[in-house]
Amino acid sequence: MTNDEDLMRLATRAGADLLDAERRLVTAESCTGGWVAKLLTDIAGSSAWYDGGVVAYSNVLKQSLLGVRPSTLASHGAVSEATAREMAIGALETLGGHIALAVTGIAGPAGAQPGKPVGTVWFGWAWKEGGEIETRVALETFAGDREAIRRQSVARALRELGQLQRLP
Repeated sequence: MTNDEDLMRLATRAGADLLDAERRLVTAESCTGGWVAKLLTDIAGSSAWYDGGVVAYSNVLKQSLLGVRPSTLASHGAVSEATAREMAIGALETLGGHIALAVTGIAGPAGAQPGKPVGTVWFGWAWKEGGEIETRVALETFAGDREAIRRQSVARALRELGQLQRLP
């Protein structure tokens, strides 16, 4: 299980990478409830590379704050590749920054749907490249209770930021 020290190491590393690359991060969180933002802002000096984020737990806020289309939610649901991608793009467009991170999932204990068990989490990352917005998404299915699923989700989201720092 990922402990608090592991999460803080990942957040610190992500911050250092962002600072070195002179990039600013924004976040759009659902199932993690702002945990990524909390970790990042626990780091002194994070205002040099973290602009802020949105916790959009409801579909209404996913639409109004992040621009997730109602048709996406109706067709694919809140926990989907399309929603994670639109959340990341919406965060980048609405909040600014250079890189956006989005997380949406089912942390449990309830909420499972056919084909989407508890522990299903979609991640989205968006960044600006050559005047265009590029995206990457990933799906994970984590085991454990609500706390464990959320911890693993935060860790996975932060680890990917290191990969994005190596993009042109």
